[in-house]
Amino acid sequence: MRTLLATLALGLVASLPASAPDGSIEDVIDREMAASGVPGVAYAVVADGEVTSAGARGVVRAGGDTEVTPDTPFVIGSISKSFTALAVMQLVEAGEVDVDAEVSRYLDVFSGKPGAAITIRQLLSHTSGFSTLQGNSSHTGATTGQDDLRTRVDGIAELTPAYAPGVRWEYSNTNYLVLGRLVEVVSGQDYQAYIAANVLEPIGMTNSFVSDGEIHDTMATGHTPWFWTKRPLAENSTDRGGAPAGGVVASANDLARYLQVMMNGQDDVLSAEGKAQMMRPASAASPYYGFGWYLDPRDARVWHSGSTPGVGTLATMIPAGNKAVVVLVNGGSGLGFGETAQLANAITATALGLDYGGEGSRLSQKALFLGLVLLPIFYLLSMAWAWRFRSAIRAKSRAGFSGLFSLWFPLLTTLAAGWFILFVVPTMFGAPIRTIGLFAPDLGLALVATAVTGVLWSVFRLGVAYTGRSAADPAPADHEGLAEAART
Repeated sequence: MRTLLATLALGLVASLPASAPDGSIEDVIDREMAASGVPGVAYAVVADGEVTSAGARGVVRAGGDTEVTPDTPFVIGSISKSFTALAVMQLVEAGEVDVDAEVSRYLDVFSGKPGAAITIRQLLSHTSGFSTLQGNSSHTGATTGQDDLRTRVDGIAELTPAYAPGVRWEYSNTNYLVLGRLVEVVSGQDYQAYIAANVLEPIGMTNSFVSDGEIHDTMATGHTPWFWTKRPLAENSTDRGGAPAGGVVASANDLARYLQVMMNGQDDVLSAEGKAQMMRPASAASPYYGFGWYLDPRDARVWHSGSTPGVGTLATMIPAGNKAVVVLVNGGSGLGFGETAQLANAITATALGLDYGGEGSRLSQKALFLGLVLLPIFYLLSMAWAWRFRSAIRAKSRAGFSGLFSLWFPLLTTLAAGWFILFVVPTMFGAPIRTIGLFAPDLGLALVATAVTGVLWSVFRLGVAYTGRSAADPAPADHEGLAEAART
């Protein structure tokens, strides 16, 4: 996502400017892991078309002693989209899907609906018109039912795309949920079974599977940001309904094998030409995204990041050099504090010999987060202050226009601020508050607390002003506490 939430929680940003990092991958981990706050990291490197090295550090769950290895499965988030795109392209090459046909040809639920004319190419390339916000609004946590994907896509069919199809690029999980359902309907298999039989098994990804709604103790546990720390999720649940957009579970070694196959120039799980097509711009409206992969023409990189609650992943290829690297961390990125992008990007740059100068100053992000944390405390202290000088607050209600303005204007401003925080900010992030809370619970709580306590403070002042008054209350000019009350 091209939003702040994407940076926080819906994907690591693979921007690699400036100068090359010093030292080995292990040196990078020594330098960056503590600052990121992640309990564990795994990586694997492909060079000259072969998996040449792999490593890991840390534990699968904070407080435990089970170590992360290159064979530890992680839920890989949106890297899963490339698996879904590969499945669609297999069906294209089998003559069962036309990439430029309308989705309603294959999914009857779209017939006569607002998105009926969206093509498969537009879904693959995020040019369907569905928005980032629409894609994230359906994320409610893990789902387990056999028909959860069908149910989600039935709901998507009722949506009106935010933009005209084929005109604008905007990343949306919605696109790949629809494509996952397309795979099911055309193949006659559920998504999990199709990917296992046609992708994972042929490649030899023996420590990988597709989210099935079950709890898997062998997975790396996700850890979400929680006020300068990382907090483990209660259990290793998987989201069956969201699998085509973000639910493949794979180890670093297995993902390296997958990248190796994508670059080998051979006809195997897909023709060499089909793989190349996936890694070319999909259309004029999608110059930096192919089918399930981001494209960076500056250094011929093909990449995708991924994020699920508590886990961040990054897979990067340079097909022309036949080299690649995958990085998996079991900690979600915080805002300013405990960010994980520099760890993943530095490992990637070191493995591939790319330039990378770090993420730069994060002072503004830290200041924003600290402000959101401190504002609710300030409002609560202000309520105590208002009660301490309640006589002066009550006197304001009899002080004419200036007194009434002083009492009522804060209510208007805090209501406006609360509306902005709870409704406008999530739109800017590309995700509703509940989704922000899943990926960054500390940020979600701080946003809600700031919005709510601001309004409570202004309402509390009004309650103090208009209750408990008596004729004996002094006039404003005679009250020695009025100056202090003006500051409440």
